[in-house]
Amino acid sequence: MKIAVTSASGKLGAEIVQNLINEIGKENVIGIARTTKKAEHLGVEIREGDYNNRAQFDLALKGVDAVLLVSGMDDPQKRIQQHRNVIEAAKANGVKKIVYTSIIGAEENTAFSPIVQSNRQTEEDVKASGLDWVIGRNGIYIEPDLEYLENYATEGEIRNCAGDGLCGYTSRAELGYAYAQMLLKEEHNQQTYNLAGEAITQTQLAELINAVYGTHLTYNAVSVSAYEAERKAALGDFIGSVIAGIYEGIKIGAQHVPSDYEKAAGRAHKSHVEIIKAFKKREL
Repeated sequence: MKIAVTSASGKLGAEIVQNLINEIGKENVIGIARTTKKAEHLGVEIREGDYNNRAQFDLALKGVDAVLLVSGMDDPQKRIQQHRNVIEAAKANGVKKIVYTSIIGAEENTAFSPIVQSNRQTEEDVKASGLDWVIGRNGIYIEPDLEYLENYATEGEIRNCAGDGLCGYTSRAELGYAYAQMLLKEEHNQQTYNLAGEAITQTQLAELINAVYGTHLTYNAVSVSAYEAERKAALGDFIGSVIAGIYEGIKIGAQHVPSDYEKAAGRAHKSHVEIIKAFKKREL
């Protein structure tokens, strides 16, 4: 069985590739990347594939039994057609199964909602493909908070607009494991899974980071408008609005959903302490 993973040069794609190698061997895994050189370190066959280029995917998916479609990072409306290029190429090449990495999130009323809406459209396109399919809706990655730890430590706080909202944080490593199982096991076909860990507040997140790293962070809740202005100033209008929209979604409960992780992965989601400790160990 040959399985291809798109965006293999990205952090999530690389985790999925590594988990597939562990399950079925590197000779059965194909990485697809827009810039192939960035994925060569994975040690599997790498094929060129730009989401904007349908012809490249017609070549990249030849001889492939299943494909993992990692959601693109472009403008929401552009992503819909980009994903369709992969879906249509999969159908044309006799691919039997497609697994899509979607997201949990508020479908309305936040600046992140247009991205969620575009993912929901791709979910519908995947379901209408005629192929076997599985959809994973990813929770928020915990890694960006850990990667930002030096800044948090300098400021002495985690500051955003999530308030007391609960968020089912996950990690790329946990998702990589789950997606490998979803690709390989037929029991997951025609299922949609929320892939998230235990739901925690931002105050609890700060406490967990403190416990592992020995920091003394507190949580400072600010208004949505203040946080959006701050993020726009730091990151530009588009990304700043998206980041603020994610935390606004946490505030209104969009990230507090029942998790299907154990059903998808065949084991319980690792605890946040385990994940943070593993991240710290990788840094050393």
